Amino acid sequence: MLAILAPGQGAQTPGMLDPWLGLPGAAARLRWFSAAAGLDLVELGTTAPAEKIKDTAVAQPLIVAAGLLAAEQLGLVATASANPGSAAFVVAGHSVGEITAAALAGSLTPEAALVLVALRGRAMAEASAATPTGMSALLGGDPEAVAAHLEDLGLTPANRNGAGQIVAAGDLATLAKLTDSPPAGVRVRPLAVAGAFHTHYMAPARDALAEVAPGVMTGSPRVGQVTNAEGAVVTDGRRVLAGLVSQVANPVRWDLCLATLRELGVTAVIELPPAGTLAGIARRELQGVKILAVKSPDNLAAARELIDEYVGAGQQAVAIPAPAGEQVPVTAAAGEAR
Repeated sequence: MLAILAPGQGAQTPGMLDPWLGLPGAAARLRWFSAAAGLDLVELGTTAPAEKIKDTAVAQPLIVAAGLLAAEQLGLVATASANPGSAAFVVAGHSVGEITAAALAGSLTPEAALVLVALRGRAMAEASAATPTGMSALLGGDPEAVAAHLEDLGLTPANRNGAGQIVAAGDLATLAKLTDSPPAGVRVRPLAVAGAFHTHYMAPARDALAEVAPGVMTGSPRVGQVTNAEGAVVTDGRRVLAGLVSQVANPVRWDLCLATLRELGVTAVIELPPAGTLAGIARRELQGVKILAVKSPDNLAAARELIDEYVGAGQQAVAIPAPAGEQVPVTAAAGEAR
């Protein structure tokens, strides 16, 4: 089976969309994505400096737009829609990448994804500005011992990205204590982010999404999406949307996503742009699996070959159940109960 991964915030780089604009229809799609997001994604993805695209309100729509643009060039959105009932691939996204994955699977339209991520970025930026908070990566050490140390300090293990990598989040003073007194065998690296994402500090952003989510029209996914919450494979659009709301203020369990990919028998991975981070983690965690990071249009030919190998042959198809008709309420409370 093939897994398509979508990266999260921090993967953006200046000029990352520039090489994509020469592809047929790409500039027009980016202008349309810009209209949906309320941002000039063409300018932001080509000439904007690093400081500008580091802004949470900018970075998140830019990352989703890049992933969707590449996915459309690869025919992945059409492929997902054209194979109801089974699929030879699954999708997963890290943090904001879950919105990219939801559009790829068919739970959201690309336009809905861009509207939602623009709101998410603005709301998380506002929540970050309310209290001085941040995040630090912890490299090495025993994961459970590290998590226990963070709990003792009152910090949240906001991202558990696999063996040897946990991202702590909380107030700046406590993060400074962590840097001064790390767990045994652990290196602490402060991250250049605006706030403590995926913690209770982001509750206002979660609530802002919960207010609009009931009005979002969702589709029936044609492929399964592996969720950040618990690594479960979700095939209901309303449940996917509920997860997109709740994950803003809850930890990203990428380690559980990786465990699910192993259980599903994934033997190949493609990371959509801005690619590199998730491909690197996959190389460490998924031994013997083919890994392809789509960093530029130069990688599209190899990605198409890999997609044809899996999707064309329908290898190890995963049955997608028919929608049960259940409408999952999308509220802050419902999201937290997942």
